[in-house]
This record gives sequence, C-alpha cells and structure tokens, in this order.
Amino acid sequence: MVRPVRFLSVIAASLAIWMVMLSFNTAVVEAQGYDNRPSTENSLGLQVKSAILIDADTGQVLFQVNKDEPLPPASMTKLMTEYIVLEEIKDGRLKWDQIISVSPEAADTEPSESQIYLAEGDQHSVRDLYIAMAVGSANDATRALATEIAGTEQAFVDKMNETAKNLDLKSAVFTSATGFEPNTVISVSDVAKLSQIILKQHPEFLEFSSMQEYKFRPRDTAPMVNFNYMLGANKNKSGLAFLAYEGVDGMKTGFIEEAGYNFTGTVKRGDIRFISVVMDTATKNSRFQETAKLYNYAFSTFEKKTVLPPKSVVETIQSVKVKKGAKKSVNVVTDKDITFMVKKGVEPKVELIGSQVKSEDELVAPIPAGTAIGTVTYKYTDAELNITTEYTVNLVTTDEVAKAGWFKLLFRAIGEFFSGLFNGIINMF
Repeated sequence: MVRPVRFLSVIAASLAIWMVMLSFNTAVVEAQGYDNRPSTENSLGLQVKSAILIDADTGQVLFQVNKDEPLPPASMTKLMTEYIVLEEIKDGRLKWDQIISVSPEAADTEPSESQIYLAEGDQHSVRDLYIAMAVGSANDATRALATEIAGTEQAFVDKMNETAKNLDLKSAVFTSATGFEPNTVISVSDVAKLSQIILKQHPEFLEFSSMQEYKFRPRDTAPMVNFNYMLGANKNKSGLAFLAYEGVDGMKTGFIEEAGYNFTGTVKRGDIRFISVVMDTATKNSRFQETAKLYNYAFSTFEKKTVLPPKSVVETIQSVKVKKGAKKSVNVVTDKDITFMVKKGVEPKVELIGSQVKSEDELVAPIPAGTAIGTVTYKYTDAELNITTEYTVNLVTTDEVAKAGWFKLLFRAIGEFFSGLFNGIINMF
C-alpha cells in the first residue's frame, strides 16, 4: 500500500519539475530577437536587442536598453537621407516640384531590395520620390535622390557621415543611403537624437511619415502601403487595426536579416510627444508590439512638470555689472521655463549645476531689455532608473540699460580713481 503512494508522489513531483522547466524554457524562447538571437534583459520585458524612449521636446531619456551599442539600422538609415533632402530644400538647392531623371545607379537596384521599380531616365518630382522613400521605403527612389544631390551614392554617403559628425552622432557609420548593407551601424541613442532633430527642424516630415498609402504612378494597379502599421490612422484599416496606436504618426521601419525588425516611432497625445527606437525584434509585427509596451509605460508613468517657471530669479546670479551704463548693474532672469517628464505623483528634485555669464567688459551699454547675458544649467535625476537629464536656459536682462552721458562717466571715473587710491593707501597699513 505504501509503494503506490510513493509512486504517485514521485509522479507528482516529476510533473511539477517538468512544468517549472517548461515555463523556464518558454521564457527563454520568448526572450529572443530575430533568428533566435538573444534579447537584452530589461525591466519592461521588451524582446529587443536595444531600445530607447525619449521626450521629443527635451530629449530626456525615459527608458533605455543597451542604448549605446552600434547596430545595423537597416532602412531606418533613410532617416538621415530624409533629413539631408529636407536640408537641401530648406537651403534652396532642391525644390519639391523639381523633376529628377532617374540615374543608372538608382535604376540598378537589386530585385531583392524594397523598391518602386524605377527605370533609368524615368522622370519624377522630388516630392514623389521622397514619398516613395518615406512611405514605401523604396531603395531606388532613395538612390535617385542621393545621386541627384551628390552625383553618386558614395559621395552622398560621405555627406551622410559628415552630417552625422556635425550633429554629434558619435556611433553612426553610414555605408549606403538605404541601409541595405549590414556594415551601416548606429546606436538607438543616436537614432533617437537624429529623430528629435528632424522633428524640431523639419516638422513637415510628419506630413510624409503619416501617409497611410500613396499611388506613385497613375498606371500602378495599387498604392504603396506605409510599412509603419502602427499609424494611429490605421485603426479604421482592415487587417491593421490591431496594431494601430492612437497618436502615432511616424517615423521609419527597417529590416535586413543582420538587423532583425527595427522601428523608430513617434507618438503624440495632447502636448506630449515621445520618440522611441527598438532594434532586433523577432517579427514584422513584434517591433510595433514592443513599441506599444514602451508607449503604454510612458503614458501611464510620466507627466510634464515645470520645475522652474519663465522669468525666474536665480539666487546666485540676481544681477550683472554693466559698463558705461546709466546704471552700474541690471537684474537678470531666466528666459523660459524648465520642464521635465517626471513620475506621476513624485516631486522632482533638481539642482543648479552650472552657470556662465558674460564679463563686465562684454556688457557695455546700451543694452536692450531681454538681452541674453549668459546661461544656467539644471540637472534632474530619475533615481529609480539612474538617468540624469541636464537642461540649459538663457539668462536675460529684465530692463533696458541706457548709456550714461559723458559727464556722468567722467565723475564716475574720478570717483573710482579716488576710491582705488584710498583703498590702496589703507592696504599699506
């Protein structure tokens, strides 16, 4: 009678161990990126090699996973190409309605690449080619724009790397305009930084990245569909509604086998906009699902809080001395507010960590009200994530300082002379 009981106990114990091992193995399987590459452990359980979430206004980092490792971005590389095209248009070297004749290099795009099937000599406007790049991720359209700007794709790549250096994207190494090659690398931190620059300097970018679809040629049987299935507008689109996320209106997807499925996204609700990057996720849809986890975390966890209102007096720098003015000094205040994203219900702790003020010799009257005379820098630390954010604002004069008349300057100089002489005598004893 004892043996069956022991036997059943052994079976029960074995089943329990098997269930534990099964759940462990399942967790291990789930924690993988593309082609079973291991993900990087993180507190949100994101299945990614690297990821980042920032506030689009300030660049404040709200969440990060392996943020500085350079990885192949695949077609997210086109963010730099798109930025350069926008800069060329802003500077007048390119126009939206300008017609481009497709170069042999652009027409020679490999069949395996994403493309809109351009032939050598085809003529299309800059706008149409830009849309094909932004919406359909067309490599041939991307090369057509690159060769129009720089003559060859390689010359354009040199321009990309020069631009990256100027923008202080330390991890970026570009080898193509499209990202089709795996030796193009950049960190999620620098992708997010580039994305923030694009949105700040060229808000018109969102007009293109938010397009759901676009018919490139009248003879095309169907429009190209935006690879960003997460667009908020897709909530009414059959087959994509389950991936749509309210407020998403950009920015760029990417995939090659060496990179996995990547996505740089941005979402806006009310006056809050976030930018996110995920790299090396397992599937086409998982890059959006992992991004949704980031956005859910962001909107449920953070709120904007102004820690220093505009026109605040800084205790350590309440006024500055002025040369040749009707007044010898002028009061100064901050020119704008300092606002951080902080955990809901948590009172943020900020500290003044630095200041830089012009010397008296540089502040010569007349000086208008609102003149920038220096800067102050504050630091906010998220103790939980151990992420530090610095924010710098200008110090400006509160009043106008008129230039003193010659008579007043003469008597001031005489007074300063005798004051200096008297002090010198006193110091002798």
